[in-house]
Amino acid sequence: MEYLVIGAGPAGLQLSHSLARSGRDFRILEAGERPGSFFTAFPRHRRLISINKRFTGSQDPELNLRMDWNSLLSEEPNLRFPCYSGAYFPRADDMVRYLGDFAVTHRLPVKTRTRIVHITRPNGAFHALDEHGVTHEARRLVIASGVSEQYVPPIPGIETAEDYGTVSVEPRDFVNQRVLIIGKGNSAFETADNLIETAAVIHVAGPSSVRLAWRSHFVGHLRAVNNNFLDTYQLKSQNALLDGEVERIERRDGSYVVTFRFARANEARRDLHYDRVIVCTGFRFDASIFDTTCRPELVLRGRFPAQTCEWESTNVPDLYFAGTLMQMRDYRKSTSGFIHGFRYCVRSLHRMLERKYHQVPWPHSLLPAHAPALAEAVLGRVNRTSALWQQFAFLCDLIVLSADGTARYYEELPLDYVHQSEFGSSERYVTISLEYGRDHDRVDPFDISVGRSAQDDPEQAHDARYLHPVVRFFSRGELVAEHHVAENLENEWTGAAHREPLCAFLAGLTLAPHAAASLG
Repeated sequence: MEYLVIGAGPAGLQLSHSLARSGRDFRILEAGERPGSFFTAFPRHRRLISINKRFTGSQDPELNLRMDWNSLLSEEPNLRFPCYSGAYFPRADDMVRYLGDFAVTHRLPVKTRTRIVHITRPNGAFHALDEHGVTHEARRLVIASGVSEQYVPPIPGIETAEDYGTVSVEPRDFVNQRVLIIGKGNSAFETADNLIETAAVIHVAGPSSVRLAWRSHFVGHLRAVNNNFLDTYQLKSQNALLDGEVERIERRDGSYVVTFRFARANEARRDLHYDRVIVCTGFRFDASIFDTTCRPELVLRGRFPAQTCEWESTNVPDLYFAGTLMQMRDYRKSTSGFIHGFRYCVRSLHRMLERKYHQVPWPHSLLPAHAPALAEAVLGRVNRTSALWQQFAFLCDLIVLSADGTARYYEELPLDYVHQSEFGSSERYVTISLEYGRDHDRVDPFDISVGRSAQDDPEQAHDARYLHPVVRFFSRGELVAEHHVAENLENEWTGAAHREPLCAFLAGLTLAPHAAASLG
């Protein structure tokens, strides 16, 4: 067959929906008993932190996807996640039900209870051996199984601790106990919040500073819904945040002695005593199923497969990655690690596969290369698009300007793909993206003493810190000019302060001798 997709989670189903619509020969293999099996176990406390905002004041489905972080992209209006839950932070069980219905409604060829145990590539095609002894063969392989293995830092004695995936979630099991939680991500704070009412002391430890999502704008950093623990720490309620390294964990007489080196106390070491130690250090990609002859290279401390700008393995041709594994390309910067981000990346991946293997051009529209027409197209997109909104500074729209006075408008391409593909060799092209300003994550957005650019003020647009459109003009990959559209509180770039400066910028581009005059 042409494509074998491993994993029937959100990414596998999203890609398979596109493959089915294109009439490609493919199959999805799922280790679990149903699509979305990951969500039957995680998150452990069953509350998703992906928002589900049903009431936006708009009837525009595209615009509403900005506030709907759980839906997959589909033509079926009933397959929007708000039809499955009214909760702002929905339950994981609702996601399982939603993904099952998505697969059934679109008649996707999901083969469940089929765990792949070994992958080889003997004669150019991939051979995936499942636990039942059946081999599945395909010319191209897409791994959409996510980060399925817990990441365990190299700490002596860590094997004696409990882990996030199996530790009890019953607060009564921790009554009056001293608990150490290793890790400073959402899983660690989710676990800590669950124990506040019963544990005597809770310490959350890790070498890095806590990054707050409302400041960094990366939704994988600590979310407000999980940060109640910080309040108990700063208001002296026996809990604490420990900054530094856990150097050793020892089991003694039914409890733990943990050697900890503090980062902010002249690297002082102390032995700390606990009743329980829980490891919440995240997950990693499991490459063990690959034969050494086709095993993908790993990066980021071995947690993710290395990928090209097409999400293809850097060392194994025709091996692709979809879903949360895609975040290697924008690690901790944009939203490829989450459904509301990778659903667009998966759609882009499908367009890349169509273009690369089936000679199907990237969808585009034709426009006259006149500044007013281009400005209207750009503003029309940034005022509606959910893809550029969710995948800020990562996905872009592209305008390729021709010498004959026409322009081709392409939607939703990764910025690095534009520059590294043949698009980047174009004589004149323009990218459109939504971006936060420089150093936006270093400024407290609630500090009124810190100046910010005025709303709808084109003179200060280049200093904008909040999300706003950025338009860049390139020639053969070299940046020639850049324009920032002024901030707007409600993200409506429709006024003269947005349109007229953009029109002037586009009119000033050196497109071609006759085109430049027409743009004026």
